[in-house]
Amino acid sequence: MSKMRRKEQIYMSTAKMLKAISDPKRLRIVDMLSCGELCACEILEEFHITQPTLSHDMRVLVEAGLVIDRREGKNIYYKLDKEALDRMLQTLGRVFEDKPDCICHKWKR
Repeated sequence: MSKMRRKEQIYMSTAKMLKAISDPKRLRIVDMLSCGELCACEILEEFHITQPTLSHDMRVLVEAGLVIDRREGKNIYYKLDKEALDRMLQTLGRVFEDKPDCICHKWKR
């Protein structure tokens, strides 16, 4: 895979993560999960929403790669994917810094 194609994939996955946490409720869920794994029922207790609404929000977070889910009997448990979060933060750090191969250098004279 070319270096440019790899960068585009990184931009796409990072944007998907940022979009997922741009919703205040989902950002709060991520904050709750920062303390450890929680059952969906525990998360639901903190919000005035229906179970289908929570399921949608959790699916967005899982599909973005920020959260890992697992089923235990009738319960679904969620936890942060700390490695994915670290990669996202590292990517953002690189995006916001000046570097030799930065796209901005194409326009500098």
